[in-house]
Amino acid sequence: MQDKTIAEIKQLIKEEMITDSTLKLLKNDKRKGVQQLLKVYEKKQLQHQQLITQFQQMSVYEKRYQQLGYQHIAGIDEAGRGPLAGPVVAAAVILPPSFELLGLNDSKQLNEQTRLRFFHIIKEHAISYGVGIVDNEQIDRINIYEATKNAMLLAMEQLSPTPDFVLIDAVPLHNSKYPFMAMDKGDQKSVSIAAASILAKVTRDQLMKQLHEQYPVYQFDRNMGYGTKGHMDALSEYGPTDFHRKSFAPVKNCISNKNSHV
Repeated sequence: MQDKTIAEIKQLIKEEMITDSTLKLLKNDKRKGVQQLLKVYEKKQLQHQQLITQFQQMSVYEKRYQQLGYQHIAGIDEAGRGPLAGPVVAAAVILPPSFELLGLNDSKQLNEQTRLRFFHIIKEHAISYGVGIVDNEQIDRINIYEATKNAMLLAMEQLSPTPDFVLIDAVPLHNSKYPFMAMDKGDQKSVSIAAASILAKVTRDQLMKQLHEQYPVYQFDRNMGYGTKGHMDALSEYGPTDFHRKSFAPVKNCISNKNSHV
């Protein structure tokens, strides 16, 4: 390696052309610049290995049920139970056993750019996926918990092939046609649930950004319907839109306060 410049070594690392023998030579290279490059390389390798380990840990449930004979294991998650406006959205996804997407995690743990990139990768490689949307009027009619379950069932009904086992984030679907396991923080424990969480969140975020075009004062493009200060100030000044959840206390209180001043 002594015959190569630091710039050439940097290019080798960038192109991932470092073999075990090359690595050994680099470790014996006394140039300070080479040793700095080596530290950066080893740090990236460690991070990469940690992502592999994380993905393997999050694949445990899928592998367990595959070993029990289940072929099409679906993950289900939702987005939007807490906001004051907009729908609740659920997604269901069946991933192939060979699927690998390092860094896949609960959608809330990822930045928007990564979520969007993963969203397209998941849709492209999934065996099947479905999205269920329940609007704010239904949420007000039957409550958010029942609306969430309905959205999950709607998403699951779109799967083809149908699942023979279902992994769900937190919400037990006792009226499901398929055997299931519901687990707390499932989007951090199962790659299938994590994939569903990304499909659900990105879909819902896109819907809220569309609503922002109609109602910019509520800042739906930034708060996604959650009760931020800007959202609450607009709600107090202008009242709720047709897309607000009027059964939710902050919206209900806002309506009551406005009526009391009429």
